[in-house]
Amino acid sequence: MRPAAGEVLHFSEDPTITRFVPHVAATSAEPDPYVWAVGYERAPDYWFPRDTPRAMAWVEPGTTPEDRERIIGAGSGVRVHAVEYRALEAMRAVRLYGYRLPAAPFRPIGAAAHALVATEPVEPLGPPEPVGDLFAAHEAAGIQLRVLPNLWPFWDAVVGSTLGHSGIRLRYAAARPRR
Repeated sequence: MRPAAGEVLHFSEDPTITRFVPHVAATSAEPDPYVWAVGYERAPDYWFPRDTPRAMAWVEPGTTPEDRERIIGAGSGVRVHAVEYRALEAMRAVRLYGYRLPAAPFRPIGAAAHALVATEPVEPLGPPEPVGDLFAAHEAAGIQLRVLPNLWPFWDAVVGSTLGHSGIRLRYAAARPRR
């Protein structure tokens, strides 16, 4: 599920939201109240149950061929998402919904501008749409989905590379392996 032109998306496991009101999320580093959404490129970052830790990497213009092959893999597309084995059942069972919101009230936030925020209440453009099978969504988008016993070795390799990357809910990941 991706937004169409003039839209952004908000993903939720709650199919009953009729109006999004700015608030300070409990986990937010931002002190101001916002309505959060994502655009086309970052929508796949949210094809997961809310609290699933995930590490993601993608090819950018400055990515070296060595980093691409080492982390993404030869002939394996341009993007990879990684989760831990313990996330699989939740990914199979979750009912995730995408809310299409008008793009006009939203602006990028942060240096990487990975998310979009609005400072006013926003009403969805229609009823929430089921995202459906999260594995199928990744496959249809050509995104590798890796399942690992522990995210930290992958994450450390990604952040030390020339790939673009994002880690979401990593505080819920298994403990770092001892060295």
